[in-house]
Amino acid sequence: MQSPIRIIIADDHEISRIGIRRLLSVAPDIDIVGEAIDGAMALELSRSKKPDVVLLDVLMPNVSGIEAAQRIKAELRDINVIMLSAAEDTKSIERAMYAGADGYLSKEVTSEELVAAIRTVILGERVFSRSILDLLEGKSQNRKTNQPPVTLTKREEEVVTLVAKGLTSQDIAKKLFISPRTVETHRARIMDKLGVNNAAGLVRFALLHATYFNVDAEGV
Repeated sequence: MQSPIRIIIADDHEISRIGIRRLLSVAPDIDIVGEAIDGAMALELSRSKKPDVVLLDVLMPNVSGIEAAQRIKAELRDINVIMLSAAEDTKSIERAMYAGADGYLSKEVTSEELVAAIRTVILGERVFSRSILDLLEGKSQNRKTNQPPVTLTKREEEVVTLVAKGLTSQDIAKKLFISPRTVETHRARIMDKLGVNNAAGLVRFALLHATYFNVDAEGV
């Protein structure tokens, strides 16, 4: 039998922690091993409990969720971090991604979406709420979307990282030992997932997240 996914929940509002526990209660493969009321406590629990995933509220007293994410990813690299936020703003999103977070989700996600996101990051992939990507692209936030979170695979992360380095599809193909046509297929799929309409939009996203996608492109 596979070991359960060990989770720490960090949020300074008790009602939010209760809500997250309720969302996760549908998943028999998830085990909540600790709860924190601020980033400092989240870091200490991460050190002692060694969870698989830490769910961090962005805005917390003392040590913020973003600072906690940065310290956890620097010190405990095997732990995955997903940021949860009720108030979405571009600056916080960018700071969280540069901190090395493995995902960034709106607190409006459903139980199924949150559980799926946790299982996704365990596989080494990245996950974003669609509303987060729309905000980064400067798209209208007046509309509500029921679309599930967006996931980028490891291969897609590699392509994004190499795009950020300025490599052409031919160069990327040589780096990854695949055909240029396959690279173009990956690029098209990534653009479709991210909701960008052209190559310039993909390059902008790649440059914005060059640090976030912590892939050693030289060693790929």
